[in-house]
Amino acid sequence: MDFRFTEDQLAIQDVARDFAQKRIAPVAAEFDAKGEFPLDNIREMGQLGLMGIEVPHEYGGAGLDPIGYVLAMIEIAAADAATSTIMSVNNSLFCNGILKHGTEEQKQKYVRAIAQGEAIGAYALTEPQSGSDASAMHTRASRNASGEWVINGKKSWITSGPVARYIVLFAITTPGIGAKGVSAFIVDTQKPGFHAGKTEPKLGIRASATCEIEFNDYVCTKDELLGEEGKGFSIAMGVLDAGRIGIASQAVGIARAAYEATLQWSRDRKAFGHPIGTFQMTQAKIADMKCKLDAATLLTLRAAWTKGEAEKNGGRFGTEASVAKLVASEAAMWITHQAVQIHGGMGYSKEMPLERYFRDAKITEIYEGTSEIQRMVIARAETGLR
Repeated sequence: MDFRFTEDQLAIQDVARDFAQKRIAPVAAEFDAKGEFPLDNIREMGQLGLMGIEVPHEYGGAGLDPIGYVLAMIEIAAADAATSTIMSVNNSLFCNGILKHGTEEQKQKYVRAIAQGEAIGAYALTEPQSGSDASAMHTRASRNASGEWVINGKKSWITSGPVARYIVLFAITTPGIGAKGVSAFIVDTQKPGFHAGKTEPKLGIRASATCEIEFNDYVCTKDELLGEEGKGFSIAMGVLDAGRIGIASQAVGIARAAYEATLQWSRDRKAFGHPIGTFQMTQAKIADMKCKLDAATLLTLRAAWTKGEAEKNGGRFGTEASVAKLVASEAAMWITHQAVQIHGGMGYSKEMPLERYFRDAKITEIYEGTSEIQRMVIARAETGLR
C-alpha cells in the first residue's frame, strides 16, 4: 500500500490550508455568532478551485480526484465546519450529480457557474415528512399541455437554500410506484414559483444558511430534467454516496482541530503544579482521541480512493462511504466531547473554539444519512439481506 499523496493532491491541500488559516479561521467565530453566510469567502474559494475540485477543467473546475477533495475538505473544516458544509454541497451534491447524469449543455451552464464561485448550488431531497425515508416525498412534478413540468411542494433543511441560484431537486413524476416514480430536476431560484422560507436557527454550522423551500406552479422546461424520467431516486442515492465522503472529511477536520487544540492545552494548562498532560486520565483520553482520529482519517481516504477506482472501472463505493461517514462522524462527536471536558470551564466558554467544534460535530451524525441509516446500509451490504 502506498500512502504517499501526489503533487497535485498536496498542492490543493496547501491551497486549502493557506486560505483556511488566513481567511476563514480569523472570522469563523464572528460568522457563527451572527449566523451570517460567508459569501465573499465562498466566492474566493471558487476562484481557487475549491468549489469544483473534482470538476474537469472544461467545466471550470480543478480537475482533481476524490483524495484531493478529501484533503482540501479537511483543511477547510478544521478552520470552520460551516464553510466546509457549503463547500461539500457544491462539490458533492450539486456538481457530482450533474457531471454524472447531466447533458453537455447542463454541465456547461450549471456546473461551471458553481465550480468557479459565480453562483451557489443546493440539493433538495428532504421534506418535512420525509427525512431518512426519502422516497416518501410529496413534492409533485406534472406535465402541462406544452410538455413542461409544473412543480408543487415543499422541501426542508436545504443547505444554502436562502442563497442558492441553482438547486438539484427531486420530485414525484409518477405517483403510486414509490422510488421508481421520482425524477430529478435542475431549478433556477430566480424563476417565478420558487420561494425560500426563513433561515433555520441551528445548534451548529450556523454560518451555513439552511431553510425550507416551496414550489408553487414552478415550471421546469424539458431541458431542465436531470437524467432520465423515473431515475431520480437512484440519482439521489448515488449522489449521497459521494456526499458522505464529504461529510466524513468534514468530521475529520472538526475532530483534528479539537484534538490539536487539546494537545496544546494539555501542555500549557497546569494543575497541582504539573501540566495536565502528565496526568494519566488526560493521557488516556488523548491516546483514544488519536486512535479515533487516525482511524477516521484512513477510512475516509479509503472511501475516496475507492470512489476514484469506481469511476475508472464502473464499480461501487457506497459501503466504504457509509463506513467512513459513520466512523468519522461518531469520532468527531466523541473527540470534541473529550476536548471540551479536558479544557474544563474554558471548553464551555465562547472565548475558545472548543464549544463551536462540539456544536458543529453533532450534525455530521445526522445529515446525509444518520448514523442509524449508515448502520443499515453497511449491514445490508454485508449480509445481503433487506
